[in-house]
Amino acid sequence: MTVTIYHNPDCGTSRNTLGLIRNAGIEPVIIEYLKHPPDEATLVDLIAKAGLTIPAAVREKGSPYRELGLDSPSIGNQELLEAMLAHPILINRPFVVTPLGVRLCRPSELVLDILPQPQQAAFTKEDGERVIDEQGRRIQHG
Repeated sequence: MTVTIYHNPDCGTSRNTLGLIRNAGIEPVIIEYLKHPPDEATLVDLIAKAGLTIPAAVREKGSPYRELGLDSPSIGNQELLEAMLAHPILINRPFVVTPLGVRLCRPSELVLDILPQPQQAAFTKEDGERVIDEQGRRIQHG
């Protein structure tokens, strides 16, 4: 059983997602996608299997999205894809691949839907939000 995370260690959501994977007793394959970006076929496959459109997989905040003119209504999917490949910081994160599916884990708790093993202990995100209780159950907020 392989679990893969397309990870950015500078991103809190990505770190929390990795923490939840490890809290299930799984040591994933970690791909630091800014250093080792996916090729076009892999990126298209991740986006499709996650049930997203290409525009939904583009990271706008903290990226050169506007500077590159990608917010123009005339920009098509292929141009967005090419920009993501040229500037991996534009790829939203973290994508996680498990035997149960692919998700863009924003928020990080979305990874719980595709982990093949249950949480083993309590888990608190970096911002202090408790998401898993002492019995390994997801805490429902709101």
